Amino acid sequence: MIELRLPELAEETIVDFIKNFSNGKKVVIGLSGGIDSTLALYLLVRAIGRENVIGVHLPEKTSNPMDTEDVKKISSLTGIDLMIDNLDPFLEPFRSKFSDKRILGNIKARMRMVYLYSISNKVNGLVIGTSNKSEFLTGYFTKYGDGAADFYPLGDLYKTQVRILSRKIGIPENIITKVPTAGLWDNQTDEIELGISYDDLDKILYGIEQFMDDRKIHDETGISMEKISYVRSLVKKSTHKRNIYIPKINTRTIGLDWRE
Repeated sequence: MIELRLPELAEETIVDFIKNFSNGKKVVIGLSGGIDSTLALYLLVRAIGRENVIGVHLPEKTSNPMDTEDVKKISSLTGIDLMIDNLDPFLEPFRSKFSDKRILGNIKARMRMVYLYSISNKVNGLVIGTSNKSEFLTGYFTKYGDGAADFYPLGDLYKTQVRILSRKIGIPENIITKVPTAGLWDNQTDEIELGISYDDLDKILYGIEQFMDDRKIHDETGISMEKISYVRSLVKKSTHKRNIYIPKINTRTIGLDWRE
């Protein structure tokens, strides 16, 4: 029976990682009002102190006003400095050129990261990404958007584990139970876009991580073979989003056999 639990010392490992990686620098984090950015914020504050964390919230005309209220609340609870700016002036030139919601959604994700890196440059800091392992493995992120950051504290936690840790450290319940969304267009949600619930997705991904074949995952979870095959296809199709591809010419090649 596959049951995702929070690995022992997961919280402490992330906190230590943040301390070591940030190395005394300020950190800039985009805050959406959702569970991932909220958990990352709490862990940042614990690791390096609220004075070293800059929160940025970038609503635009399709944003839910309640998300802004939630961002203000969690910023107040953690005591960090919060910047709020409307993203519409940056998006309008693209809206006049493109009508496809997916193209505009990717532009929105990339524009958010442009803004975060501009703030980071100003303070000579680092930008943290808030994507989790479920998103990384399925390619549910925008290249050079939320897929661009200096480090990802939650990158080895499945969404299920993000929820567990969030409850453990006392994040407000309304944030934890909020319907997950990347806020890319009206009524967009993660699970509709992914075509599967996070509960089923994470069990399948964990089975894949443990080198189980599809039949074994089915026997352990009761999830249909069709869903399991679908998730495997998501992982395979999104490989290009997790790797750098360079033709090998010299002795050691970045993304292949160059070790840092």
